[in-house]
Amino acid sequence: MDPEGHVNCSPKGNRDEFAVLGPDRVAYLDQTGSGIETVAHVQENARIVLMFCAFDGPPRIVRLHGRGRVVTGNDAEFAEIGQRFPRSSDVGVRSIVTVDVTRVSDSCGYAVPLMSFKSHRPTLDEWADRKGRAGVYAYWAEKNSESIDGAPGLPHSGGAVEPG
Repeated sequence: MDPEGHVNCSPKGNRDEFAVLGPDRVAYLDQTGSGIETVAHVQENARIVLMFCAFDGPPRIVRLHGRGRVVTGNDAEFAEIGQRFPRSSDVGVRSIVTVDVTRVSDSCGYAVPLMSFKSHRPTLDEWADRKGRAGVYAYWAEKNSESIDGAPGLPHSGGAVEPG
């Protein structure tokens, strides 16, 4: 791990993209983004924390600390874990990140703002659909091959099977 490197904090969606796999294991779909920071950091040292904030109701924050692993489309368990996510075959899905949870912590969310959910943004899905699988792979090759600190990201296809 580069002590001079950047700290990663990446927002994730809530469109059925998080799953509890077992008593101490969770996973989420890794969608295409302009960077590859979470994947690169997990591959670098496996440390990860997932943070959940309550934007309405009681002010709570829950963190799941653990060891992460990146599961790509070429990994045997991708299909098995992918069954837990209705969108795992979407064009923009780069990988699945699994986390073996070693610590759960909670705290007050007194400083978290109250927010109302309006809707999911369709922008990422529309962008990926317009580009198509080959276009998304080209984007990954350009933008997701390494982190901002130069740590390896994913191969241009994110490990997914290339289109025929």
